[in-house]
Amino acid sequence: MTEVELVAAALAAGASAGLTNTARGAVHDLYTALREVVRRRLAGGSGYCVRVLDAHEADPDVWQSRLVEVLTGSGVEEDEEILAAARILLGAERRVGGFTVDAPGVNGEHFGGSAQDDTFR
Repeated sequence: MTEVELVAAALAAGASAGLTNTARGAVHDLYTALREVVRRRLAGGSGYCVRVLDAHEADPDVWQSRLVEVLTGSGVEEDEEILAAARILLGAERRVGGFTVDAPGVNGEHFGGSAQDDTFR
């Protein structure tokens, strides 16, 4: 997976989680933060790129390939802040179904199940 595909996958995971109302707490916050740093990166180009990002949030399945196109060459593949945020979001999204999320600002926050139940840790 290229860096551009990593960022696009993280944005898709965050947008899809939001569409199905499973984005709560950390995942929603991480998605919002990633989306905003990507938006700032794309805002330096044409308005079309930002419109694709907005459309992707509403329908990630339809807009995924176009998002990859606008992200390619935008510099996201070299932006360590964006890449780190994408990796953290993907990791958190996988664990939210009842696991502890370890990410900046939410270290050790437990999601799903009982906080006493070690099977969720």
